[in-house]
Amino acid sequence: MPCRAEKYPLRPLSHLPRPMEVIRQFTPNWFAATMGTGVLALALAQLPGPNPGLHALAEGLWLFNILLFVLFTGLYAARWVLFFDEARRIFGHSTVSMFFGTIPMGLATIINGFLVFGVPRWGEGVLPLIEGLWWVDVAMSLACGVLIPFLMFTRQEHRIDQMTAVWLLPVVAAEVAAASGGLLAPHLADVHSQLVMLVTSYVLWAFSLPVAFSILTILLLRMALHKLPHENMAASSWLALGPIGTGALGMLLLGGDAPTIFAANGLSGVGEVASGLGLIAGVTLWGFGFWWMLMALLITARYLREGIPFNLGWWGFTFPLGVFALTTLKLASLLGLGFFNMFGCALVALLAVMWLIVGWRTLLGAWHGELFVSPCIAGLAK
Repeated sequence: MPCRAEKYPLRPLSHLPRPMEVIRQFTPNWFAATMGTGVLALALAQLPGPNPGLHALAEGLWLFNILLFVLFTGLYAARWVLFFDEARRIFGHSTVSMFFGTIPMGLATIINGFLVFGVPRWGEGVLPLIEGLWWVDVAMSLACGVLIPFLMFTRQEHRIDQMTAVWLLPVVAAEVAAASGGLLAPHLADVHSQLVMLVTSYVLWAFSLPVAFSILTILLLRMALHKLPHENMAASSWLALGPIGTGALGMLLLGGDAPTIFAANGLSGVGEVASGLGLIAGVTLWGFGFWWMLMALLITARYLREGIPFNLGWWGFTFPLGVFALTTLKLASLLGLGFFNMFGCALVALLAVMWLIVGWRTLLGAWHGELFVSPCIAGLAK
């Protein structure tokens, strides 16, 4: 993807006055990289046909993603310990605070990876760990979905002409957790635990999707009245595809195992209804996502005329595209339609290309220190 030419000096971290600035300037934005990496691993594993080499590559990406998540968690925790007064400024920042939602969403890709890669490799003994991680993810998602909007209402300054799709990030986390719950629930041994997780996931889905669609409605009005955001936020045009694709995938996953789980708990009629609603809702939301993907492509092409400066926001090109690809492949397996199969494979190929581009630019920016910038403390003396 074309972007403005940038010249990197030879010395690593040369843009930082001292190495400790890596911790001082570390923000939750970095967890968007774990979202993009994790969803690529999951998408590669879902491609049709036996391909041991591709599956091994996907598993390697998943393991690499775990290392990234642990590293980022350590760095961000260190910031709160060493630079507490500066770290807490994030709650008043109208943009960076939204990226708290990337933490549980990044963790969700690791949880899903445990089911796809971990269980086949290490057996069902890892299921208690996965279940525990899922409940932690649920707690973080609920906190992000309530507390960040509360801060928007009470502490932060927002204007409609400055609004972008990053408003979706704290809200959509619960929706991602719901999709993970739909994937995990049938693996639990106790049928009551399966029902609890399934119902909780439906609640999480409803906790997120209506709010996300409310934000999308405002976003459409904002773009019609005030046109596109600044080019620094170019990738945010893809973020809207996230709640749409995740909402569709969540309904497909929850509906797929609903008949078995509800029947095991004496609610067989409810399960059949849930299965049908899941498929209809999945196809319907996929159609809306297809419209938004075409719009995002046109908007991105418009930005490319002037060039898009690189920043961590470029990871917004990956996760939404990844969940839409996963939804497309899921529909292909359920409906047996060749269109969904071919289109899903094409989306995964595009996702892989975008991950390579964004990953390489992130590696360069991290090595030279240019990406370690915390807008919350940008005005403070170093």
